[in-house]
Amino acid sequence: MISKLLGALVRALLVMLMLATPSMLLPGTTMDVMQVVTLVALFAAFLTFFEYASTYPGLIEFRDAPPFNRVRFGSLFLIVILLSILNAGVVVPSNTSLFVAKIGAAVGQTIDFPYSPVRLVVLMLPPDAAPYHVQLVRDSAGIAYFISLFTLAFFVILQRVRRWPTRTGGFNVWVNLPTFDPTAGGDVVERLERDARFNIALGFLLPFLTPAVIKSATSLFGTVSLDNPQTLIWTVSAWAFLPASLFMRGIAMSRIAMLITEKRKMASKDEGNSGLLPA
Repeated sequence: MISKLLGALVRALLVMLMLATPSMLLPGTTMDVMQVVTLVALFAAFLTFFEYASTYPGLIEFRDAPPFNRVRFGSLFLIVILLSILNAGVVVPSNTSLFVAKIGAAVGQTIDFPYSPVRLVVLMLPPDAAPYHVQLVRDSAGIAYFISLFTLAFFVILQRVRRWPTRTGGFNVWVNLPTFDPTAGGDVVERLERDARFNIALGFLLPFLTPAVIKSATSLFGTVSLDNPQTLIWTVSAWAFLPASLFMRGIAMSRIAMLITEKRKMASKDEGNSGLLPA
């Protein structure tokens, strides 16, 4: 029980630290912004603590199936840190910010080709945007998208090498998928595979659809400038992280459906063998 509470407390502190990272690294953060960030960070920390300290499931999926959430959180935290350093270097350059900027420029130029997600993010900016700001948005999008792709590849490899999620024991659908009701009707495997396909398709399309939708809505809400560093960091982070998270969820649900199918085959085989035994 004590180890469970300590684990929940560490997770809550890490979530709070991640949300406060841009405000701590960016120079010139006002007191009003700090207060809002502190309030949001405390709320997220309390939610994380009660989710992981509770015995019963809540909203967080794959709570007892590590390292699914650890990989997702690590990916988002890395994106936020690198984008915060990159944007902080615009005002107060440092060796670290210059190194991140060089990496971002290399990755951004490599991924920035016609119809790529990075190119679509750049096209969201108004035509009169300053060249340095366009470069900053391109570098930020390139870094974030590259990390999201690396996260997907890392999770797929980890899933096969570590035989996720069965290596740590049995998989409890009720605890790890609290929003999925196995008794809602229909075959569980078919529903899992359908949800997996939907999440993978949405995760693939979202990086392309989001900039296009925002660009088409400029006539109603005005142009998107992303001049504020906090807005740029969290917008680009969400744009890269949410599709990767949906992709990972689809892969995980497909894996669970495959495990259930294998269990059913083994059970039917055991029943068939037991029927051949002499009375």
